[in-house]
Amino acid sequence: MKLVKPRLFFIILSFFFLSFLTHSFVLAEGCNEGDPELNQICLDLEKLEKERQNLASATAGVESSLSGLESRIKSIQASINAATSKAEELEEDIFEREVDLEYQKQVLASRVRNFYKRQRRNSAFLLFLSSASAAELTRELSYRQTMTDEDKRVILSVSQELKTLKEDKEALEQKKISLAVLQKSLDEQAAPLKKVLVEAKAYETDLNQQIAELNSRQQALIAQKSGGFQTSIGDTPPTLEPCSGPPGSSNFCSPGFSPAFAVFSFGAPHRTGMSQYGALGRSISGQNAETILAAYYKGTSLNKGYPVPGSIIVSGIGTIPFEDNYLLGIYEVPESWGDKGGFEALKAQAIAARTYALSATNNGAGSICATESCQVYKPQLKTGKWAEAVRATRGWVLIKDGSPAKTYYAASSGGFTISNWGWEGIVDTVGESRDNWPSQAYEKIGGSPWFYKGWYKSRGGETCGRSSPWLTQEEMADILNAVVVYRSGQGVEHILPVDYNSCFGSSGDPWSISQMRDQANTSGGAITSISSASVTYGSDGNTQNVSFSTNRGNFPVSASEFKTVFNLRAPARIAVKSGLFNVEKI
Repeated sequence: MKLVKPRLFFIILSFFFLSFLTHSFVLAEGCNEGDPELNQICLDLEKLEKERQNLASATAGVESSLSGLESRIKSIQASINAATSKAEELEEDIFEREVDLEYQKQVLASRVRNFYKRQRRNSAFLLFLSSASAAELTRELSYRQTMTDEDKRVILSVSQELKTLKEDKEALEQKKISLAVLQKSLDEQAAPLKKVLVEAKAYETDLNQQIAELNSRQQALIAQKSGGFQTSIGDTPPTLEPCSGPPGSSNFCSPGFSPAFAVFSFGAPHRTGMSQYGALGRSISGQNAETILAAYYKGTSLNKGYPVPGSIIVSGIGTIPFEDNYLLGIYEVPESWGDKGGFEALKAQAIAARTYALSATNNGAGSICATESCQVYKPQLKTGKWAEAVRATRGWVLIKDGSPAKTYYAASSGGFTISNWGWEGIVDTVGESRDNWPSQAYEKIGGSPWFYKGWYKSRGGETCGRSSPWLTQEEMADILNAVVVYRSGQGVEHILPVDYNSCFGSSGDPWSISQMRDQANTSGGAITSISSASVTYGSDGNTQNVSFSTNRGNFPVSASEFKTVFNLRAPARIAVKSGLFNVEKI
């Protein structure tokens, strides 16, 4: 059996840990100063402990922080497990070496006896007298010297192996002790973290379940407030779209009181696929239809000779010619765009509408609706720039995976389209750079009235007496108290607009502002004043968290939770339309 070389254990562990750890080895008091590999694990554990302590006061981005900690715990545990496994392998190897060395020790004893025997009887004088010739004397001397050298080599080799074995056994015992200490430390420090992780995941599950368990009245309210629009973009003139800009802009609407709070949505409604106002901005910036489509529909190819069907079935209307009727009656963007640098946007829209219709009807085999639920069609056919765009792109279809693509599009994405329904989200700005958002978003270049807008009207234009989306401090505090109640799970069915019955023509039991405040007081304390509000944006093109400075201190809310409760409780038709939004305070 081949004996393991000295310090093999240290070489194995060094290789393992160096491949795992990427940090520089820095010794710290209380760690394993004599062992850089175990010292680094110890340092990682100390870091975990600090993160655990900091976690108690963390308020924003807690989900991602917990995820990172969980990964770190698993990584450190994997390191300890691997080190323990290597130690066990070495322990088995040492046992085999001990068995093997028992034989080697017998050989050693025999070699030592023979060595000293030869030393006593190998007299040079007697050998000279007994040799018949000089050649025989030389051969005998050479042979005896070789045997002596071999005895010395074996004696030294076995002695060194015994010494190395003893040292490795001692090192192994120390490693096992260190690993046991590290495992205990990890278990002690990870336990509270794992508890927080479990609680956080349970809380997230509870929130999702609460949303799912909202009564039908509340579900309908959320759908109504966060839903789309009856008209296609451009049908409503900008003069009827107040509050579509930040404070100080030309379209800003003043609330007439202070402090005032409002939620402004970036884009609407679903922000998937092509942004129609973004396409206009790109066209104004000099991009052609093919470039525009390639930006929004990544992974597609443009077939300019696709065999489109001669007719299409439109629900409620019947079978009509496809190219020369249906496409000419698409009312998704205004023809006026063609006269102000947006003709390429019209062409891009014509291709997207043609492709969508083919995908939705399985190349004309099925039917398609004539409303915004599919795409808006009217029997009053267009003859101007839109008709020109349709004819200029006749037979042009976007292909994905061998078939016409499901080319979703939306009025406005707020400068970010989102990854959804098989499409990749993009930063819809000049150079597709986050640094250019929102100032150089293509929708802003295109003049979208929905790029940054406070919504307070219904689909039909009802406002329930509100002249703007601005809320008083008491009303915003009421929404945050509704968040407290929502989290508690007690009285959630009463989270409805205070004016729900009169504004929505339905019967319900919304709590008054004072009732909501009283209920919040039973769950940690009510919020009565707000001094500031801020948001953080995620890399996915959505708002991540909202934080308020209140009489209760910092009050953080995840964006999804805030949007849900806001749309349930905000008075009248005031609503958040997009997952990308901001909270303004003036």
